[in-house]
Amino acid sequence: MAITDHATALVQAGVPVIRLAAGEPDFDTPAAIAEAGISAIRQGYTRYTPNAGTLELRKAICHKLREENGLSYTPDQILVSNGAKQSCMQAVLAVCSPGDEVLVPAPYWVSYPEMARLADATPVILPTDISDNFLLRPESLAAKLNEKSRVLILCSPSNPTGSVYPKELLEEIADIVRKHPRLLVLCDEMYEHIIYPPAKHTSFASLPGMWERTFTVNGFSKAFAMTGWRLGYLACPNQFLAACAKIQSQITSGACSISQKAGLAALNLGFAGGEAVATMVKAFQERRDFLVKSFRELPGVKISEPQGAFYLFVDFSSYYGSEVEGFGIVKDSESLCRFLLDKAQVALVPGDAFGDDKCVRISYAASLSTLQAAVEKIKEAMVLLESPVSV
Repeated sequence: MAITDHATALVQAGVPVIRLAAGEPDFDTPAAIAEAGISAIRQGYTRYTPNAGTLELRKAICHKLREENGLSYTPDQILVSNGAKQSCMQAVLAVCSPGDEVLVPAPYWVSYPEMARLADATPVILPTDISDNFLLRPESLAAKLNEKSRVLILCSPSNPTGSVYPKELLEEIADIVRKHPRLLVLCDEMYEHIIYPPAKHTSFASLPGMWERTFTVNGFSKAFAMTGWRLGYLACPNQFLAACAKIQSQITSGACSISQKAGLAALNLGFAGGEAVATMVKAFQERRDFLVKSFRELPGVKISEPQGAFYLFVDFSSYYGSEVEGFGIVKDSESLCRFLLDKAQVALVPGDAFGDDKCVRISYAASLSTLQAAVEKIKEAMVLLESPVSV
C-alpha cells in the first residue's frame, strides 16, 4: 500500500507512472456477460437472492465442476459469495479454533496468513524455493504437521508466482494429508483457466480420498475479467458448507443478484470460458514470454517461468546492498520497488508482502506495448545499481 500511495502521488504530480502492480486483468468483461448483467437490471432482477446463491447458478457451477474438474457436487454443496476471498475467509473461520495451525506455502497471496489470524489460528509459513518453481516440497509439509494442524492452503495457479502444481506432486501431498485425519485442504483455484501449455490444472478434490477433506474455491474475477462484479464460490461437503453458509448469512447474505446473472452467462460461454477466455490467455502468454526473455537478459536475476496466472515473481536479491546517489541503499524488495518507482517510474509490488523478500511481483495484466516501455525503463534504472554479486 505504501508503494501504491507513492505511485498515486507521483501520478497526481504529473509523472507518467507505469503501473504493473494490479492483480486484475486489463481486459473488459466479455460482452455476453455484461449484457446479461444489463438485462438483469432492466428486468428488475435487483432483489435479494437466497443466501447460498440462486439455484440456477449453483446448478451451473455443479455442471462446470463436473465437466471441467471431474468433481461431483450437488447444489446444496455450493455457496456463492461476494468474491473468492470471502469464500476462503469463511472456510477458515468455519473450521479453525484458537490454537489451530494453518499451513501456508510461501510465497503466498497476502491475505492467507491474515485469514488464519482472524480465525484465532496460527499461520505456519512453509518456504519454497525458486529452484523448485516455488512449489511446496512434500517433505517440508510433513515436517511441519502435528496435532494442531487444521488447514493447508494451496493456490494453483499461484498468485504471486504463476506456478502450477503438477498432478504427480499433488498426489504426493495427498498421501501426506491422508496420514493426518484432522487436516483439511483449502484449494484456491481462481486462476485455473489462465494456464499455459503444457501445464494442466488438477483440482485437489479430484484425487482419491480428498473430496471429503477439501474446500474448493473459485470465482469469476480473473478468467472472465469480472473483478468488480464481486462473485466467487465455494464447493465442499455438506457439514462444512452449512457452517460457512451460517457465517455468510450473518455477514453479507447472498451475493449481488445482477452479478449472479452475469456469472451464469460466463459459465454458458463454453468449456473453460470458450473463445473469450482463450483470447485473453493467448495475450497473457505472449506477454509472459516477452517478460521472461527480457529479464533473463539482466545479469544476476533469477526467474521461475510462470505456468499460469499473470504474474512474474523475479528474484533481484543479487542487487541488494547497492547504493545509489540521491536515493540511498537498495537493501530489500521494498527499497528496490521504491528505487524503480523513483528512477524508472514503474510501480511493482515488493516480495516481502508475499513472504519472500528476495523477489518483486510484476503483473503483466497490461498491454504488450506498456510492458515493453516498462522493461526498457527498468533496464535503464538497473544500470545505476552496482554489478550484482554472486548468490
